[in-house]
Amino acid sequence: ETGKRALMLSSAPLGAGAGLHGISQPRSLLSSPHRQQHSENGRRQTNRFQALKRGISKHLTSVKSAAELAGSENNSSPKSKLWKTYENVMGVATNLFPLWTLISAIVALNAPGAFAWFDTNWFTAGLGVLMLSMGITLTPADFAKVLTKPLPVIVGFVSCYGLMPAIALGLAKLFALNNAMTAGLVLCGCINGGQASNLCAYIAKGNVALSVMMTLSTTVGAIFMTPLLSKVLLGTSIPVDAVGIAISTMQVVLLPLILGMGMKQTVPKVVDAITPLTPVVGVVATCLLVGSAVAQVAPDILTAGGTLQWAAMLLHLLGGILGYWGMKLLGQDEVTARTSGIETSMKSSAFGFLLAKLHFGDYAARVPPAVSVVWMALIGATMAVVWRGMPIKDGSLTGALADDKEKNKE
Repeated sequence: ETGKRALMLSSAPLGAGAGLHGISQPRSLLSSPHRQQHSENGRRQTNRFQALKRGISKHLTSVKSAAELAGSENNSSPKSKLWKTYENVMGVATNLFPLWTLISAIVALNAPGAFAWFDTNWFTAGLGVLMLSMGITLTPADFAKVLTKPLPVIVGFVSCYGLMPAIALGLAKLFALNNAMTAGLVLCGCINGGQASNLCAYIAKGNVALSVMMTLSTTVGAIFMTPLLSKVLLGTSIPVDAVGIAISTMQVVLLPLILGMGMKQTVPKVVDAITPLTPVVGVVATCLLVGSAVAQVAPDILTAGGTLQWAAMLLHLLGGILGYWGMKLLGQDEVTARTSGIETSMKSSAFGFLLAKLHFGDYAARVPPAVSVVWMALIGATMAVVWRGMPIKDGSLTGALADDKEKNKE
């Protein structure tokens, strides 16, 4: 009997008497409730994590809202409003550039003594200030970029000493100007580009570095091109002081530009603060230059008649139109075309006035350059302001304007 019981116990399933004999159950049977408990713990932890995540998200949202509120309060602060007003006033003053030029010319014609103080030294200083105001908007990288594409500079040089002299001679013939007036007008077509063109290129959202390179190339070219063209077209040899031109170029172009670029690198915060004032400084300098040149021959301009006015006006207007569309036909972008139009139109009429005064025997020959100073500034300023209000759609913004656009994006 005892043997039978032992046999029955040994042959029974392992779990049959486990509860009675204290024998451990298999893991698979014991793990089921533990699995349920573990699953429930996991769900609890997940719920806690989700609640924590929602809490953090809510906190971050509140922090962001507080930051945006603080930012909006800062933007509405008196300091921000004052800065915005400052920028708006400078913008309006710049957009009225043609009006200021016209007022300067009218004052010079009716009260020449008002500009008597603005002698040669002040004239040179005015040009230097004009170039300094452009220098702070430029970097060496701007010039390096221009040098990688020299075609616009070459075309600008050809337009300055090929296109403009031909237009000037043609207009002199068309309006039947006398010999002295013809000589003065053609001289305006044979001189280099003016420094005021750099200011107008900046206002028009052009490429200031390209404009400066064009001005430099034609200024250096004036050493040999102006005497050559004067001899060929007028039969008059005009001596040009090469050393004097080189010294003047250093004084009124290169040194102010280098100083301005150095300021941009060393005191960027100061430059950022005065940049909105930059065009206005250039406008004031240009108006003084215009007034000074006009005041010196005011009676002769008043007696010259409308014929000379039309000839001088068309010289600069046609130069601007052909300079712009010439670049367009060559496949250049909008910024380059604007720069070329302004650079071609705006000759250094003040330099032409000085040359006529020094080297032309007939007094009347200096009248066309004086008239040209006014129309050069008026046409250039008008083109600049009109283009300033027109968006550039081909994405060709350069230099400081491109930097400002990137800052606004950020």
